[in-house]
Amino acid sequence: MNPVNILIVDDKEENIIALEALLKRNDIKLFTTTSPNDALKIAWENHISIALVDVQMPEMDGFELVEMLKSNPRTKDIMVIFVTAISKEAKYAVKGFGAGAVDYLYKPLDPYITSAKVDAFIQLARTQEEIKHKNDELQNYAMVVRNSADIICSVNADNLRIKSINPAVETILGYTAQEALGKSIVDLAIEGDQTAFRKKLGEIIKDNVAMSVAEFQFNTFNKSVIWTECRISYRARTIFMNISDISPQKSYQQQLIKSKEAAEYGKKVKEAFLANMSHELRTPVNGIIGLTNLLYKTPINDQQKNLLSMLETSSKSLLGVINDVLDLSKIEAGKFSIVPTPNNVRSIINSVHGLLKYQADEKNLEFLLEIDNDVPETLLLDSLRLNQILMNLLSNAIKFTDRGYVKLVVSVLQKTEDSKVKLKFSVEDTGIGIPQARLSRIFESFEQAEDDTANKYGGTGLGLTIVKRLVELKGGDLTVSSKVGEGSIFNFTNWFTISQQVTEPKVIKKSSKLAPFVSTRVLVAEDNMINQFMVTKMLKDWNIEFEVADNGYKAIEKLKEQDFDLILMDTHMPALNGYQTARIIRMDFEEPKRSIPIISLSASAFEHEQVEAISSGMNDVLPKPFEAQELHNKISKLLKGRVMPKMPV
Repeated sequence: MNPVNILIVDDKEENIIALEALLKRNDIKLFTTTSPNDALKIAWENHISIALVDVQMPEMDGFELVEMLKSNPRTKDIMVIFVTAISKEAKYAVKGFGAGAVDYLYKPLDPYITSAKVDAFIQLARTQEEIKHKNDELQNYAMVVRNSADIICSVNADNLRIKSINPAVETILGYTAQEALGKSIVDLAIEGDQTAFRKKLGEIIKDNVAMSVAEFQFNTFNKSVIWTECRISYRARTIFMNISDISPQKSYQQQLIKSKEAAEYGKKVKEAFLANMSHELRTPVNGIIGLTNLLYKTPINDQQKNLLSMLETSSKSLLGVINDVLDLSKIEAGKFSIVPTPNNVRSIINSVHGLLKYQADEKNLEFLLEIDNDVPETLLLDSLRLNQILMNLLSNAIKFTDRGYVKLVVSVLQKTEDSKVKLKFSVEDTGIGIPQARLSRIFESFEQAEDDTANKYGGTGLGLTIVKRLVELKGGDLTVSSKVGEGSIFNFTNWFTISQQVTEPKVIKKSSKLAPFVSTRVLVAEDNMINQFMVTKMLKDWNIEFEVADNGYKAIEKLKEQDFDLILMDTHMPALNGYQTARIIRMDFEEPKRSIPIISLSASAFEHEQVEAISSGMNDVLPKPFEAQELHNKISKLLKGRVMPKMPV
């Protein structure tokens, strides 16, 4: 608590000493002087609350001093107590009070009366100071309210009518403050929000809520509509509201929502387009590869065999490009998943090395492989994606190297006690190298080291893009260093978890003759004539009877008229697609036809379509293109006991 400043003015020093002795305490600060002129200076320079002034002084009497204090705005609020030894007659008292005094003390001073009076005025001074402080605060708040950009108002809680409101109401709603006074605050809201607004205010009053925030739409004077944020508090049967115009934020928010919806719609359109393109592109390629395999089984001469080999190579190359484009699209759409399982990492690396060694041999390149002894045997990883990364990096290195070597080095960078290991895969070559200016761009889609690279070496420029995305999906890092004419080094590092189990890859053993089936009838629902021919040729070779339907409606009609043991269902068919057809069979048919096994034959590379096939009621999925052995295995699995013992090879 700040001390109260008291000024003592008396021409006699002994009187000052006596008053100091009476008044001395911790909550007051005394200023003393024997000169009225000095008293004026002290009062001007210090915030004096109470002045004890002697009436009779030689230079200037007390009445004159007080008149001068009261005439100055800075000192006019000082409470003056006259200290006098002159007569107590009324005329002197009237003169003193007329000069501005609030009380008198008469000499000789009674210590008890003096202390009591001064104490009372000290309390009064503190009260006045507090009131002054509150008034200053109120004036500041009033200034803030008047100049606020938001509407600030008080509302009667009994009838919800506006009691006071600041000028911002004219800027925001177009009403003058005078026009808004007495209006129901609820009537300012649009008709559709009035019920909710009234309910909200009722809840605030009922629950005596100190602070609440809500958004409502208000009508302006010119009948336009704005969005507002209302910050509402309640006290003593009065609602206090701060109303902000948030129309710009709402507009931006709505634009964001529309943009998000447009992006999601565009994403769905893109996914649908890619799914359709997946089917439309892979279906004919599947037909070409299948027909090539069928031609291999017919009597052909060496020249025809070479032509078929080139046809098969070209078809698989085209399929690789299609798969690259679809893989990149799936990664961008967030539909690409990494599925780690226990795998023998050395086996995967050796397999990739073995597959690509013939390409290196054809170009008389050394194809080196170094695997550190401390590389664990079994790790949790997605073998398909690791295979894809290494195949892309190594095949690129071989493609762009005409002499020297290509080397794959696998080393351990770090091991932890919780069975984690950080591996580094380095692919080094002595090839053409990459210019420094192009290094940052080679991982971008359709980009290559030089503008004429595609003409000289072929390729789409998607391989490294897919590798980069796959590495990032696996949580790893991919870096490259290169010198033109000397070669390149690609480093792929990642953390893996060491596993004690291993999932051995399933190897499909090809045989020259697949075992036939006994008394088996299959319905083939397929709209593509080439695929019809391929599938039915396979079924004939296995002694399976079949019927063909080129859309879903025809397939349902044939199933109604005849009995079948299994359905091979293409998912993309005109009129009624495979998913819809499967659902009709599962829901509308009676047993046993309702439970007939269905295998989805889809050219789509998208996982969500395979999931949809299963959810529509199909038993299994076989993506195109497929080998005859794969279809045979699927049918055998669903029609147990129908397969004859395998014929000798």
